[in-house]
Amino acid sequence: MSFKFFSDGPMCAGKRKPMQKRNEDIALLLEMSDLLAGHKNIAEGLREALLKVMHFLSMTGGRIYLMDKTGIRLSLVACHGVDSEGLEEMTIHEGFSGKAARTKAIVTQKVSELNDVDRAQMLFKKGFKSILCVPLIAKDKVRGVMNLGTDREIFIDQRKIDLLTAVGNQMAVATENLTLYEELQNKFQEIYEKKNFIKFFAYSISHDLKSPTIGLCGLTNRLNKKYAQMLDEKGRELCNQISKAAEQVLKLVEQINLYVTAKEAPFEMERVNLAILVEEIRKEFSLKLKKRKLKWVEPENLPEIVANRFSVAMVLRNFMDNALKYGGETLRKLKLGYEANDSFHVLSFTDDGIGIQQEDCETVFDSFKRNASSTGTTGSGLGLAIVKEIAEKHGGSAWAIPGKERGAVFHVSISKALEVSCSRLPKWIKS
Repeated sequence: MSFKFFSDGPMCAGKRKPMQKRNEDIALLLEMSDLLAGHKNIAEGLREALLKVMHFLSMTGGRIYLMDKTGIRLSLVACHGVDSEGLEEMTIHEGFSGKAARTKAIVTQKVSELNDVDRAQMLFKKGFKSILCVPLIAKDKVRGVMNLGTDREIFIDQRKIDLLTAVGNQMAVATENLTLYEELQNKFQEIYEKKNFIKFFAYSISHDLKSPTIGLCGLTNRLNKKYAQMLDEKGRELCNQISKAAEQVLKLVEQINLYVTAKEAPFEMERVNLAILVEEIRKEFSLKLKKRKLKWVEPENLPEIVANRFSVAMVLRNFMDNALKYGGETLRKLKLGYEANDSFHVLSFTDDGIGIQQEDCETVFDSFKRNASSTGTTGSGLGLAIVKEIAEKHGGSAWAIPGKERGAVFHVSISKALEVSCSRLPKWIKS
């Protein structure tokens, strides 16, 4: 392979100027791309981009307008080198900028050619003789217009038309992306504010509702104990109803606090011996199991897993409570199961009670969701929602299926990728 080298003679000199201009155009586009990509504020990014274009074309003043959602009104967002008074807003039916927006084409004209005499006089007073307008187009939709002004005549060739078209497209795409970014930031802010409101609500319940409810419960019990002989049967019945209602409010407060804790509180992961934990839960419910003559079955050789011990205990308690509350008169047997695959430990809880319908399996873990079988049974509707939150914080999930003959089977999975840690957030990887 051979190469020919040319001297820097007259023929090469004539060809170097177009190449130099081409390189300058490419450099401008690259600078614009870097500049617009580095900004998170629409107005600031467009103002800096406007300055670069003005400097490149030796313009004395410039403005950038963005289109509103109606596609009719243009609003000024960036301005340099010109007094913007009287030019803050316009429609697509006004001026050179409106013409560029309507036609989706670059417009270059003398101010004297403007039909609107008042507008022409205003531009003359601002020192402009010629105007160059570039529509900002993305996905074939006009996002705005860049308006450039000078005190001289403008001569524009195809090279500049192509360059300005590309610059306009860059600005339009950047504007679209920054608008989406700002909308996303606003959504994040809304979520953050709602999250803080939930925390405030939980705090109010915990402190402002719990204390008077405890007082109500205590006073009613005292009334019933000390003055029962002064009340007739109806009065004593009313006292008992008030006490039960107050106790139910306290249970609801406790469940809401547990739900917020499961949702918001950081988890510390530790090694949990499931066999020991299950034994503790079984002893905790032993009196209720014995009183209702329920059979309890659990697997042998339960393993040690990495999890938050308090939360796993809460899951088992909620499954037990749920079965005892809603199992009904047919409930005779409770069974804890354990399985494992490459990614998860899976705990299951089976009862042979009233059961659950297939259509309720998808919603039973939602907050305050109670199915038809829970009618007439006191409950907060948060027990299974707490289980779901705990499962998700352990990198797993919770689900339910109807039993083979009757009853229901509830499952919760815990990721095997959890690591023993004292950090605020658990380390897990969803497969």
